[in-house]
Amino acid sequence: MGGNELPRFAGITTFMRLPGSTPPAELDVAIVGVPLDIGTSNRPGARFGPRGIREESVLARPYNMATRAAPFDSLRIDDTGDVATNPYNLADSVARIEAHFAELLAHDVVTVALGGDHTIVLPILRAMRAKHGPVGVVHVDAHTDINDEMFGEKIAHGTPFRRAVEEGLLDTSRVVQIGVRGTGYAADDFDWSRQQGFRVVSIEECWHRSLVPLMNEVQEQVGGGPVYLSFDIDGLDPAYAPGTGTPEIAGLTTPQAVEIIRGCAGLNLVGCDLVEVAPIYDVSGMTAHIAADLVYEMLCALPGVEKRD
Repeated sequence: MGGNELPRFAGITTFMRLPGSTPPAELDVAIVGVPLDIGTSNRPGARFGPRGIREESVLARPYNMATRAAPFDSLRIDDTGDVATNPYNLADSVARIEAHFAELLAHDVVTVALGGDHTIVLPILRAMRAKHGPVGVVHVDAHTDINDEMFGEKIAHGTPFRRAVEEGLLDTSRVVQIGVRGTGYAADDFDWSRQQGFRVVSIEECWHRSLVPLMNEVQEQVGGGPVYLSFDIDGLDPAYAPGTGTPEIAGLTTPQAVEIIRGCAGLNLVGCDLVEVAPIYDVSGMTAHIAADLVYEMLCALPGVEKRD
């Protein structure tokens, strides 16, 4: 992928100007958009996340000059388009997402999802469970997303990891939640995660420090089996990523976000997502731009990626 055949502002809007025409059976990695925001509880807009991330991804180049990773030289990667979600029915959308990912996983690909609100991780994890068994998870977020219900609903963007535990989708001893903070609905909002065996890393443990030592510990905890990386953009401080539905102050920095993702290299990553980008609240496309760069870093951290000296 040279990227010089057309100027960056030309061509169809696929992720990093990939061709968007490769059958999944011929891929190692499938990038897939999941435009959905009817699982949100307050500010909508994440349905436009996949489009926004793709638009800003034209600024990314194929070689990682820091890690020397060359994902496009090592793996067959393409943008396979969007899941046909139902904008009027959340339950139907969840079923469609699960079926779409199950079909992709039947081709032994690693999926990289562009969200969409965080509801999408539940059907994706259901498909992952059917393919790989219970998975470990590295979950970056301002919120733990383990509510039992939201306004009487069991499936929403604040409930997916509780449902995932109840449904046996996770290897709970291999789950780490990083960057949680903010206000809660009850005094024990973060306790349920710890009771399931998750490691919960509060944002105060991250302030003013490199997260490389943390990720060395995460490697020890979640290694030894399939791992899914779920990255909610609101894990970042809104000074960096204002374009999201539920911003929380005092969050992760962009260098820390990169340290977390690079710290996942060497794990058996079977899937990733980047969720909750809402371009309608963005400033000059910056949140979508950061999201695109973080998705690129995810590609660089996947198994099988070689380095170019």
